[in-house]
Amino acid sequence: MDAADKAARIVRTVVEALKPGFAVRLWTGERIGPTAGPVLAINDQDIVWQLARRPNFSTLVEMWIAKTIDVEGGSLFDLYALPSKGKLRLKSLPKLAILRDLPAVLFSRRQMTKRADLGGQNPFVSGSNKKAIEHHYDISNEFYRLFLDERMVYTCAYFTDFANGIDQAQKDKLDHICRKLRLKPGDRLLDIGCGWGAMLIHAAKHYGAVGHGVSLSEEQTRLARERIRAEGLEDRITIDIKSYTELDGSYDKISSIGMFEAVGIANHATYFSTVHRLLKPGGIYLHHAITRRGKGGTRKTLRKGAEYKALIKYIFPGGEVDTIGMTLGNLEAHGFLAADVENLREHYARTCRLWAERLHARFDEAIAEVGEPRARLWLLYLTGCSITFDRGSAQIFQTVATRRARGPSGLPPTRADLYR
Repeated sequence: MDAADKAARIVRTVVEALKPGFAVRLWTGERIGPTAGPVLAINDQDIVWQLARRPNFSTLVEMWIAKTIDVEGGSLFDLYALPSKGKLRLKSLPKLAILRDLPAVLFSRRQMTKRADLGGQNPFVSGSNKKAIEHHYDISNEFYRLFLDERMVYTCAYFTDFANGIDQAQKDKLDHICRKLRLKPGDRLLDIGCGWGAMLIHAAKHYGAVGHGVSLSEEQTRLARERIRAEGLEDRITIDIKSYTELDGSYDKISSIGMFEAVGIANHATYFSTVHRLLKPGGIYLHHAITRRGKGGTRKTLRKGAEYKALIKYIFPGGEVDTIGMTLGNLEAHGFLAADVENLREHYARTCRLWAERLHARFDEAIAEVGEPRARLWLLYLTGCSITFDRGSAQIFQTVATRRARGPSGLPPTRADLYR
């Protein structure tokens, strides 16, 4: 029996022990498991060599990118939805049977498949690092257009009904934020990390705000300015390519929607003190950010697991998320009063699922735009994010706060105005 046969026997042994709930097809064409339903395709015997030499999550990511593993007859969501007892069975794997065949595979000295280098320059420390932002956002505006909504909003949508499509849900999100900010005509609005300009355009068109945005992405800013011109709003909206730390002036309202994750925990004090400096006394700040679950102690909470490390390596270099407790503590420590906190976890699970499904539906176009390795990476990332939020491993909160001032906050006595 040669190394290829022994590699196949190792995979067969593992699959039969784990009983993952879906079929597995080997590179030989052999199918293991159910005769119907989605199939995890293993296209190269190299998988055993790679996992034995580097048994970590990044190896799985790289194998997905290279198409060493793939899904046939369905999607990654279909595999996730199937019942499995795999985690419970890992300790009962027949290790002796695997070890019997492993040496022949490890010493087969096969030529490894060349991998696409899509990892960021890790670690980047903060969102003030322009290269970190460019790594994610300056890929291609046309690529993002394939799966985002018509306004190109690249943050968690807001579903007044989970049956709504992404276009409606993103419009409702922008309205929801504008209402939370209690925007009114003439308000000076700062949007930190303004993306393709959707929030600024919506606030100016529908609420009469005078908007200013900052971004570190050249590509996003170029398209955002084009959209502002097309809407005839150049006299009401401006965007600078600069860090939030370089801003001056005074604003009635400030929004930060999905950019805080790039700031870096070491820079949180600078961030919140800057927002406080820019916001007028009594002004409203909306903080929209992903958080992790607290785990009893800062050191344990901030430990980076395998999935987290892969995310910052391939997708968001330097990305760091705090907990909602840390967010509220920072707000209070830097002169803010928290007024409202809303968890949108299920909304983001749904948002990422719709993005992934839309990307999958236009996958050939995505490959033509950015190449198959990157298209596959983004499909994995969007699917993985949806699953992460679905199972509650991460949260996303919108927190409304006011800059502390004497006397009444100026906010309505109830939340009724948010749902008119």
